[in-house]
Amino acid sequence: MTDNTVKMTINCNGKLIDVSHPKIMGILNITPDSFFDGGHYNDTTSILKQVEKMLLEGATFIDVGACSSRPGSMAVTEEEELKRLIQVVELLVSTFPDIILSIDTFRSRVAYQCIQSGAAMINDISAGKMDDNMMKVVGDMGVPYIMMHMKGTPKNMQDHLDYDNLTKDIIYYFSERIHAARAHKINDLIIDPGFGFAKTLKQNYHLLSELNLLAVLDMPILVGVSRKSMIYKLLDTTPDKALNGTTSLNTVSLMHGANVLRVHDVKEAMQCIAITDQLNP
Repeated sequence: MTDNTVKMTINCNGKLIDVSHPKIMGILNITPDSFFDGGHYNDTTSILKQVEKMLLEGATFIDVGACSSRPGSMAVTEEEELKRLIQVVELLVSTFPDIILSIDTFRSRVAYQCIQSGAAMINDISAGKMDDNMMKVVGDMGVPYIMMHMKGTPKNMQDHLDYDNLTKDIIYYFSERIHAARAHKINDLIIDPGFGFAKTLKQNYHLLSELNLLAVLDMPILVGVSRKSMIYKLLDTTPDKALNGTTSLNTVSLMHGANVLRVHDVKEAMQCIAITDQLNP
């Protein structure tokens, strides 16, 4: 098991969050076409009920997304993304004053307006590559930044599956992206290896087996495998029946050094942390 004792903290709205002990990020998709829960949370009652449930079950962060990034998906317009997001951000901040909201977006204008409305961090699938102004905005606003590994865009990423050495290529990618982020005075960084993004099923499992090698970057690591195709296609099932496989991979991720688990099912992920804590007291 990877030694996760190095203290890692991120500043979220003036609150220091120590991720050297794993934390849970609950997913709130407010898109109609998300691969698992699309269209489930499209009114005030369902949104508040789901977020309250995730917070009570132990989520430290809530990650809100309004633009699907599933393979082959087309991005909604910036105006539509903002229309979906701002009212939800304002609703959640007013209802749960201590909530730590992460915004899943690759657009700098969306990031800026959501932070202005009370969001605490940005989760960017493109690590700044789909919007040249993103890192400047994040640095100027002084919020934590989650950078994911991906090649291409969600629409064409599965056409970019060639690597010289998958894990080494990802480490190199993050080294360059971390350097760019530091140049924009971004202090708090989290890296996400991007399971399911520009990777085959076999590549996803190879990367997970070598997740501990990303520790060389000395950054907190976020893992998001919740109900993804690397689970349900392997097990010949569907996303709604992939919770058991998700729990298995979340446990493996924690044992290989994950600091944050991004999940649909918070209670079960918290149980993974409780169990792996006993293996690494």
